[in-house]
Amino acid sequence: MASHFEIELEKLKNIIEKIGVLAENQVGESVKALLSEPVSEGKEVRKTENKIDKLDVKIDEICQSIFALQQPVASDLRFIMSAMQISNEIERIGDLAISIIKKSKNIKDKHDLIVKFNIADLARQVEIVTIKTNECFLTRSENCIGEIFILNNTIKNECDDAIHNIINEMKVNSKAVVSGTNLVIVLKHLERISEHCTNIAEYVYFMINAKIIKHEKFGDKKSDS
Repeated sequence: MASHFEIELEKLKNIIEKIGVLAENQVGESVKALLSEPVSEGKEVRKTENKIDKLDVKIDEICQSIFALQQPVASDLRFIMSAMQISNEIERIGDLAISIIKKSKNIKDKHDLIVKFNIADLARQVEIVTIKTNECFLTRSENCIGEIFILNNTIKNECDDAIHNIINEMKVNSKAVVSGTNLVIVLKHLERISEHCTNIAEYVYFMINAKIIKHEKFGDKKSDS
């Protein structure tokens, strides 16, 4: 029969899985909004946002309760410490997704810029990295962690290139200034979502190996092993 401690750990894992899926759905909705595809009604998006916020608080409560009433050690302690950080990262992903949805609705004449600078592909990659992040937490796969780090580097480089190109477009085309400025903000939000996903992957690496590692050093670490 499972102890109270084991039940609480399993509850914590399940809630993180649930909040991760909710944030993943929000990112999917934000990409749809950016690409002018049909999105959920505003009420549903806000309802999901509220669920994420409530689950984030619940995770903190469970972690604090475990620390107060139990004495977790080793891998259990790493899991609980990481869970609190991962929850915060996921909550920020959800907030950024909401900001993208709101901003995208106000970007007029964005289609030409999105097509010209291949922003749709970039947005889809952010969707993929979010999905892989949830997979990474569930499977504890170092290969998945590596894929997230690689994707994040690609997304960062493509965001930088797209922002540079949009700014140049605005310099020569005054009609693109308003849409271009808003689109740059959205791209920055997408880049930050990818960074938060990468932070989560780093916490998962810590859970697995009891070592803190930044994604820039992950390739070096793999080479040494």
